[in-house]
Amino acid sequence: MTDTETLRAHIATVLARARDRTHTLTDAVDETDLIAQHSPLMSPLVWDFAHIGNQEELWLVRDVGGREPVRADIDGMYDAFQNPRRDRPQLPLLRPDEARDYTRVVRDKVFDVLEANALKGHRLVDEGFAFGMIAQHEQQHDETMLATHQLRAGAAVLTAPPPPASRAPVAAEVLIPGGPFTMGTSTEPWALDNERPAHAVHVDAFVIDAAPVTNGQYLGFIEDGGYDDPRWWSDAGWRHRRTENLTAPAHWHPDPGGWLYTRFGVTRPLIPDEPVVHVCFHEARAYARWAGKRLPTEAEWEKSARFDPATGRSRRFPWGDDEPDETRANLGQRHLAPAPVGAYPRGASALGVHQLIGDVWEWTDTDFHGYPGFTAFPYREYSEVFFGDKYKVLRGGSFGTDAVACRGSFRNWDLPVRRQIFAGLRCARDPRPGEAG
Repeated sequence: MTDTETLRAHIATVLARARDRTHTLTDAVDETDLIAQHSPLMSPLVWDFAHIGNQEELWLVRDVGGREPVRADIDGMYDAFQNPRRDRPQLPLLRPDEARDYTRVVRDKVFDVLEANALKGHRLVDEGFAFGMIAQHEQQHDETMLATHQLRAGAAVLTAPPPPASRAPVAAEVLIPGGPFTMGTSTEPWALDNERPAHAVHVDAFVIDAAPVTNGQYLGFIEDGGYDDPRWWSDAGWRHRRTENLTAPAHWHPDPGGWLYTRFGVTRPLIPDEPVVHVCFHEARAYARWAGKRLPTEAEWEKSARFDPATGRSRRFPWGDDEPDETRANLGQRHLAPAPVGAYPRGASALGVHQLIGDVWEWTDTDFHGYPGFTAFPYREYSEVFFGDKYKVLRGGSFGTDAVACRGSFRNWDLPVRRQIFAGLRCARDPRPGEAG
């Protein structure tokens, strides 16, 4: 098999994996659930489904393939920038059966385009970039649909085996040495524009938690009155806490026997050593201040994840350059929950930091901006229009993030008030006198 044939087979595999997951998420519920808006923060599931097909048609059928449109009449309806999520239920959306037929026709044409394309010759198709971009796009919407499932009311419809138990003790903190490292990438073939280009960044020595903050640790903040004490909150965070009456992470419920948590329609006692999830940036920052620490910057997070002190290079993933598998990270909706601390010792970074990939997205205290030398590609609306001080960067992926859309350089972003995403945190701090050597 030639290199091009190998790449073509790989693309077909990741596209099929994404579509299988899309079908799992949409086939799990009836038509009423598909067309309903389960939260004003989210689209109806059927909008996401058809939008996935429309983006695939725009980029791969029409642009890469040069083929005639399948449904040019629906382009505006499935343009995310033209139609805010709260307005999408009022649109004349494709019915679930129409969405299934449409996405199937588009996918058949995409495989024809893939078979005929040389996967080289110009930037959009070099090394299969456009196909990889679309696979990532579908998986990102699949994670969004998974978050919609978490917000829907009713009986559980999704199933998965529990994550593995803790397999190794994890240190409380890790000292990360000061000095330069290479942040971002110029070589990852399917990296998106905001991950590029690779550039040297100097980071002073700092200390970072060796694992994400757990439910048990976060419970200490609640029981100490953290939600009632403005000392721990920024002005904006305190206003938001009061306006929204936040008293605990989303989906937590107080109970005489202890706290309960509802996940995908199932309510169970809180698991103390599981990473906390569904906290907004303001909650994450308040917890860190209460703990006598702070949130890491994005550069600190990436150095913890990628820097190899033995070679001085930045790895693709914390454990090295090999692709993620089930022994290294909790990704891909393989499980429907974060794994307890210590569940993936093979996934630790060279510096000894655990579970940086998968489980929960981690808030950083960095606004979303382009790197020095940033160039929008292939369109400004993916990243550039979100640059500024409104959005905070999240890193690392969650149990709902697929491996194709997660790597050591991958950047996510959201508004600091958002809690529907599968986001948690880990803390950092400056070294104490003499601690950095």
